[in-house]
Amino acid sequence: MDSQQRSMLLESSSLFPPPKGIKLSYGTAGFRADASILQSTVFRMGILAALRSLKTEGAVIGLMITASHNKVSDNGVKVADPNGEMLTQHWEPFADSLANAPDPHSLLQLIADFAKKEEIPLNGSKAAAILLGRDTRPSGEFLVEAAKQGICSVIGAAASDMGVVTTPQLHWMVRARNKDLKASASELDYFDQVSTSFRCLIDLIPKKSHHGIGKLIVDCANGVGGEKLRILKEKLNWLDAEIRNSGEQGILNEQVGADYVQKDKVAPQGFGPHDVGTRCASLDGDADRLVYFTIIPNGNNQINLVDGDKILSLFALFIKDQLSILTDDKNEYQPRVGVVQTAYANGASTKYLNQLGLQVIFTPTGVKYLHEKAQEFDIGIYFEANGHGTILFSDHSLCWLEDRKSTEKGLEKQNAAKRLWAVSKLINQAVGDALSGLLLVEAILQHMGWSVDKWNDLYHDLPSRQLKVKVADRTAVVTTNAETIVEKPPGIQEAITALTVKYPQGRCFVRPSGTEDVVRVYAEANIQESADELATCVAKLVDQFLGFHS
Repeated sequence: MDSQQRSMLLESSSLFPPPKGIKLSYGTAGFRADASILQSTVFRMGILAALRSLKTEGAVIGLMITASHNKVSDNGVKVADPNGEMLTQHWEPFADSLANAPDPHSLLQLIADFAKKEEIPLNGSKAAAILLGRDTRPSGEFLVEAAKQGICSVIGAAASDMGVVTTPQLHWMVRARNKDLKASASELDYFDQVSTSFRCLIDLIPKKSHHGIGKLIVDCANGVGGEKLRILKEKLNWLDAEIRNSGEQGILNEQVGADYVQKDKVAPQGFGPHDVGTRCASLDGDADRLVYFTIIPNGNNQINLVDGDKILSLFALFIKDQLSILTDDKNEYQPRVGVVQTAYANGASTKYLNQLGLQVIFTPTGVKYLHEKAQEFDIGIYFEANGHGTILFSDHSLCWLEDRKSTEKGLEKQNAAKRLWAVSKLINQAVGDALSGLLLVEAILQHMGWSVDKWNDLYHDLPSRQLKVKVADRTAVVTTNAETIVEKPPGIQEAITALTVKYPQGRCFVRPSGTEDVVRVYAEANIQESADELATCVAKLVDQFLGFHS
């Protein structure tokens, strides 16, 4: 590092002192905290993004300012790698150290040591490019400015501000720019690609299925999704969708949004008895999660939830159906399809997917683990129950589909190849995307001619219960086998197993939280009373074994 670079980093970092007495951690989706204490962290993530671009031979890196489904006073920052995926786990400890360095000189030393270890040139010999995006939070503007200062403190680094975008749009733009270095890959390009792909799927619906499936109402969590869905609706001339909680009046994520609907299993604000019988969907604040629901008649705002597991099952069924048209025993290449879930997936969904003949793999909780595992398949589908997920197509499978959609002699097979190709263009292969996911759900439901109730009847969820137990030290719990088995402390897993076998269709696991000193308990059984009882008994076990009483 030359003297100019050294002085630039020292001078700029002195303008962004870290908050005293606060330690921040790069979680599964970056840093999140009250917006008032994040300027220093966002400034430093600007530096990290520039270093990451230099490390990846000048690839475009993304920096998104958002706190997703958190309350409006919070904010956060996450880094998108060249493929549009989340920051490589290898760099997460560096992100933690950078955020928590106590002063400019400590920060400078950290950067110098890391750059040397990673062989990152800090002499201006290479250029670095970073795309910046933010959601609709008022704090986003001043945090973007802090990020720009961090980026510009690295010689040769330049920031492009994409303005207010959804998180998935920024990830998509990063991926697209790195796939084709000549492409501008703007927000307009995103809208063009998803709308064209959606229209293609609608045009390929067999004539016998060509009938409407009724009106859709979308809760946009008073976030960025409202404005973006309106643009999509206009591009598609898609008149049968009503947008609510668009952000013009209500408060971001307050009793609205996918996280609220999925966790509390109630209708969001602005929905009521007049919506009974209508298909409803809910996005979260930055539009990377999606769930569907219907309102129960006379149910005091209660809903029938159609969560990420059901979305995954719909996608898996459609892909399997199209592949069965396209492939036969004569085909040398049979795409390997895999479904990836976490232990929180309802056991009934896993059983359904197995009955379809699909391979189901489990990973620890966190999108980064699911995404990584899904990449091992020709077509990998992953979703968490919270509504975050996507479909990944390997380069080999895409080349195969492109060839088959033009060389197939039979129209039925040709159309199946075209449908799967359109799915690969519609779905966001960088990250979970509520807007592209919504369009894919709508296209498949229209293709099938299904109501939301018929979709929801694919299988019936087992009753479940989640609890959390306060503990003195969550790191005392060590799990294995995708977090379903406890290795430490010794004896607790045997006790959990002994309790679980007492309940028909019983399943239970515990795992430490990634962010707070609690242990989470998840239980399933054949009836709700049994699921509640199993969860309560296991929560007591956790309390006994960890010697800390809540």
